[in-house]
Amino acid sequence: MDKIDISKEQIDKLYKKLDEDAEASGYHLNPEKEFTRDLVEGLLVNEKRYGYWACPCRLASAKKDEDLDIICPCDYRDADINDYDTCYCGLYVSQAVVDGEREVRKIPERRPPKEIREKIEEVSRENKIGQSKLSKPIWRCKVCGYLCGRDEPPGVCPICKAKKDRFEKFLY
Repeated sequence: MDKIDISKEQIDKLYKKLDEDAEASGYHLNPEKEFTRDLVEGLLVNEKRYGYWACPCRLASAKKDEDLDIICPCDYRDADINDYDTCYCGLYVSQAVVDGEREVRKIPERRPPKEIREKIEEVSRENKIGQSKLSKPIWRCKVCGYLCGRDEPPGVCPICKAKKDRFEKFLY
């Protein structure tokens, strides 16, 4: 695959935006700046390669619908931070890591294999048939769990900044 060049300015701009968004939402970027900058560069490379921010530490399929769960911030971030003080790639960390009380370490992959993800999606669709009729559907952010009742999901999650396509109809 051809090398994709990303400028220092592009990395700096996205790093600053991610850091500001994270802190405003109660999250923290990894305090090891060079490591974190490498991850930010990986997000930018994946954006140019695939058109979305696939996690730089996972193999993307190049099919956005199949990779929605690993678009940064991924669906597994919060559970990983709660259980291991870091997300899978190490971009986001807990306050304990920021304070130097814990170290970032390698953690197990939480993402199920493709066959299991497909089965979960199938069962989920079957279970939603015939649910209660509300005046507005309830949308759930698959990243952080934010819920809202409205005709369409928000363009961006007000909690974790995930985009509209990361929402699912939860109740309707």
